[in-house]
Amino acid sequence: MSHTAHIPSHRKPRLSASKLAVRAGVAGGVLSTLAMAGTASASPSAEPVTDKTLEMPVLELDLAAEVSSAVTTAAENTRAAAVEGELNAQEESARTGAAAEAKQAKADAQQLANAEKKAKEEADRKAETERASRDADRTSLTSTSASGSTAGSASGSGSTAGKGSTPAKNSGKGSGATAPTTGSASAIVNFARAQVGKAYVLGGTGPYSFDCSGLVRAAFKQANISLPRLSQDQSMAGTPVSLSALQTGDILYWGAKGNAYHVAIYVGGGKFVGAQNSNTGIVERSLDYDRPTGAVRVL
Repeated sequence: MSHTAHIPSHRKPRLSASKLAVRAGVAGGVLSTLAMAGTASASPSAEPVTDKTLEMPVLELDLAAEVSSAVTTAAENTRAAAVEGELNAQEESARTGAAAEAKQAKADAQQLANAEKKAKEEADRKAETERASRDADRTSLTSTSASGSTAGSASGSGSTAGKGSTPAKNSGKGSGATAPTTGSASAIVNFARAQVGKAYVLGGTGPYSFDCSGLVRAAFKQANISLPRLSQDQSMAGTPVSLSALQTGDILYWGAKGNAYHVAIYVGGGKFVGAQNSNTGIVERSLDYDRPTGAVRVL
């Protein structure tokens, strides 16, 4: 007997094939159970999961109609904008044109006003010149008349002292005027009109220039009528007549009767011929141009 026969062996006895199969089956069942438990614990809800399908809304669009409408709207907007722009341009043009017309009208009105003002100033200047000329003529004639009266008085005194006779009696009408029956108004008027355009010269008695009384005296001489030389005396000749009853050949005067500073000849038709002043010369004018103070009739 061996000395090791009484020592027990430490190796485990081998399992038989049947036992191994049983153990394998048990292990497999445990593992299967564990797997199912893990799956169940991993599920968030005990309720079964139901698959749901989301249905999207169906858009029923007519793209062709939408595009056509959008194009039409855009075209109408464009046309409206063009029309509005054209109207604005026309309105601006109208405003500009109206402003230009108003400016031109204002300029024309101002030019017309200036022209009228200038014409009025010119007329006033001429009238003032005529008045000044007549005043000068009146002063000169007054001085001449005074000198003539003094000389005449001296001559008359001398004649009376020398001859002892009385002064001759006037045979004509008015102051020293004679009025023969052969007087002709047409001869007076024709002569006066023939002098129109000639120069006015103070103291002139013709034939190329006259002053107012010189022209009247020369015209009446054509009818064989002798008038005084001065306008003051001529306004006293003949018979006074109204300006509303004038006849051709009447003598018109300006100023007081017997102290007139201007005379002219009435030629009919509401007109007179007179030697006005150095600016106008001898002219034929309407009575309204320079209304006379009075008139006398010698014929």
